[in-house]
Amino acid sequence: MAKDTRNRQKPTPARRAGTASRAPATTKQHPKATPDGKRVTLPRALSKLGFCSRTQAEALIAEGRVALSGRIVTDPETWIDLAAAVITVDGAPVAAEARLYLMLNKPRGLVTTRHDPEGRPTVFECLADYTRAHLSPVGRLDKASEGLLLFTNDTEFANALLDPATHVAKTYHVQMDRIADDAVLASLEAGVHHDGEFLRAKAVRKLREGGKNSWLEITLDEGRNRQIRRMLEALGIECLRLMRVSIGNLRLGDLEKGAVRALTEGEMKDLRRLIRQG
Repeated sequence: MAKDTRNRQKPTPARRAGTASRAPATTKQHPKATPDGKRVTLPRALSKLGFCSRTQAEALIAEGRVALSGRIVTDPETWIDLAAAVITVDGAPVAAEARLYLMLNKPRGLVTTRHDPEGRPTVFECLADYTRAHLSPVGRLDKASEGLLLFTNDTEFANALLDPATHVAKTYHVQMDRIADDAVLASLEAGVHHDGEFLRAKAVRKLREGGKNSWLEITLDEGRNRQIRRMLEALGIECLRLMRVSIGNLRLGDLEKGAVRALTEGEMKDLRRLIRQG
């Protein structure tokens, strides 16, 4: 009898024993989002709950201090359903912290960080009444700058307010070391180049002037590092004082230097409206 020489399809691994192909065991699959959209990594969950920052959460997880439903977790890439997970740190349950939204009139000389490696005083020294809350600054003011600085434990709100796409205006009162003429104001609005970046102000107007200096009101709708100081430096001008006086419609007002207060419902409504419009 002649041998059957017809081509036969060689069974693939996926067809053997009727099994489906699988990804390698070492490959991490991005989890499908849950209907409520609360699928997040464990560090992100601790941050969203207002317990600590993501960096702090990663350290706690690595130290074996975080558990899910009683089981210690040491992998910071663990994904969880935030709406259903039972998280504990050092055996104590972690619940969503009440949302706080604060404004500080930052004095000059304080750095915008929780812990400074150089031992300099920080803005958190002004938050003595809120030591139990896991607050973070919304953006920064450098050591020499002063004025309106926000704090919150609502990371989603903070990220939305800082997102360049929202273009929430921030207004500053700035003292410069010379009389500001029309050419200076026009240059700041037209834009200048500094260290390879193009920097411009949304609006500029002169507030007042003395014998040798001027005060300007400068409004930005983007948040570049030390933007106003760098713009003035590009024009050969020294910034003597810089004070943030408003974010959107939220004004510093008569809040005393170093004082803190909670934002009102109306102020929060205005800020959220600006974020949505952005």
